[in-house]
Amino acid sequence: MAVKYSTKVMEHFANPHNVGEIENADGVGYVGNPVCGDIMELYIKVKDEIITDAKFKTFGCGAAIATSSMVTDMVKGKTIQEALEISNKAVAAALDGLPPVKMHCSVLAEQALHSAIDDYYKRKGLPSPVKLKPDAHLHDDESESGDACESDQEASGNQ
Repeated sequence: MAVKYSTKVMEHFANPHNVGEIENADGVGYVGNPVCGDIMELYIKVKDEIITDAKFKTFGCGAAIATSSMVTDMVKGKTIQEALEISNKAVAAALDGLPPVKMHCSVLAEQALHSAIDDYYKRKGLPSPVKLKPDAHLHDDESESGDACESDQEASGNQ
């Protein structure tokens, strides 16, 4: 059964923003889910407690790429505190929604952002306000088999 994505999700999947690495990043977040195979690296550059740049590298389904792209757009120009308030639901809403079976991708984006901010504080030798959660990537509406990400032909138009 094909998953229906919003136009905005498809735009961010087909033409993702902020792809790549930031040389000498101030923080790098690395998260993944071994069950479905999504892996995300998120890089941030910070000046005067404001995130001035964000980039990502993601290996995963179309929704994982779209949420990575969106979260990097959302975080630029935000203070660290404002960035910490960006939730997976805000990422999904900014993409005009995600199918329930793909909401785990927005969780991954939130976790990658929080991981990058946590790394930023560690590099500065400061206590981190980030409360990293254990892998919340798998949701109740997904099976342990990883079916949510395993076959993502719908993102490539091979329905």
